[in-house]
Amino acid sequence: MTITMPQLGETVTEGTVSQWLKKPGDRIEKYESFVEVSTDKVNAEVPSPVSGVLREIICKEGETVATGAPIAVIDEAGAEASAAPVAAAPSAAAAVSVPAAPAVASNGASRGPSGTPNAAELLRRMSPAVRRLAREHQVDLGNVKGTGKGGRITASDVLAAASEGPAAATAASIMHEAVRERAVTAAPANAPAPAGSGRSTYAAPVPGTLVPLSPARKIIAQRMVESLATAPHAWTMVEVDVTNLWAWRAKAKDRFQAEKGYPLTLLPFFISAVVASLKRHPLLNARFTNDGIYVEKQYNIGIAVGMESNLVVPVIRDADGLSVAGLAVAAGKLVEKARSGKLGPDDLSGGTFTVNNTGANGSILSKPIINAGQAAIVTMEAVVKRPVVIGDAIAIRSMMNVCLSLDHRVIDGTASNAFLSQLKGHLEKMGPAGDL
Repeated sequence: MTITMPQLGETVTEGTVSQWLKKPGDRIEKYESFVEVSTDKVNAEVPSPVSGVLREIICKEGETVATGAPIAVIDEAGAEASAAPVAAAPSAAAAVSVPAAPAVASNGASRGPSGTPNAAELLRRMSPAVRRLAREHQVDLGNVKGTGKGGRITASDVLAAASEGPAAATAASIMHEAVRERAVTAAPANAPAPAGSGRSTYAAPVPGTLVPLSPARKIIAQRMVESLATAPHAWTMVEVDVTNLWAWRAKAKDRFQAEKGYPLTLLPFFISAVVASLKRHPLLNARFTNDGIYVEKQYNIGIAVGMESNLVVPVIRDADGLSVAGLAVAAGKLVEKARSGKLGPDDLSGGTFTVNNTGANGSILSKPIINAGQAAIVTMEAVVKRPVVIGDAIAIRSMMNVCLSLDHRVIDGTASNAFLSQLKGHLEKMGPAGDL
């Protein structure tokens, strides 16, 4: 059976093979993951549609192909010609050594003499995000003790292991390169830059070295260039007095955290005001097509989530049907999934407008790039106390800049400024008397 590149999202047209989890000759069970694929939307493991043996790998790691293009061939179980399993050392992705005489634990999992899971079991229990993190930090997962449920290795376990010092090489075939990269990464800040093409990681960049581009970083670069080249960006800004809103949030945040289990930030208030403003100015919730400007029916708000070495924009669907409390919980769940590597294609597709909370990192002014296929993106900057003239008096107020980048093919200054004025009005009217 020929396996093709899956379509991981409604607007996705291509994918990149990030990592093969199986080698030619390996046995694969139905629904078992055998390859990890990256798109501009998501990184995902692809399950096998059949049980059998991986006969041929068509696409190399790092290769990008169109959805529907062949990537591998699997001989189904029971087929006439099945490749014999190839005896080989475990892959670098597993990053562990297989115990010589595994025993079967009471739960059915294959375990070594000491009761620790073998390579296959460890690999099965690790998420793609954990494996990527281990590769970036050159951590030997065989030496990491998992603190998750059932001994599962978590991202925190990998980071803790990475902080303890350079890890041992994970496989003989990559030992020399791995040791060299770790030596570069661990070099003191005042050490001279290494000669030649030294390498480091995005999470721990070292001056004088090359940081290889991950599939996700390549796609982000491509999409940002395409967005700027395709959509003529214009930019505008307003300043908003959020003194009353700040007091409302401060009054409610502790009780909300205790009751809902998620923090109450300014983001859900901001999204609520954005949606109300989009309803008054629907051209902001639209997209440019060759046939005309399509005005979206749904209000699906993307929220930019910055990761250690990546950026994702999960989507709160039908945000107009949620209260501030509902938006806070929805945003909290998406951020939680993003940082644990559990976002799926549905979480990342269908956005109609994007909100970026750049103020969370202290920014007071920014010019964001529009998420391709949308008409605009808005940022909420840091809240800063400063003197403001009110009438004929000067008062100390909590002020926030709100910045908007817009596709000038869709929106002109009149519509964009009217939207920002509406948004400003909504935010300044929010206060402690309001209902979450």
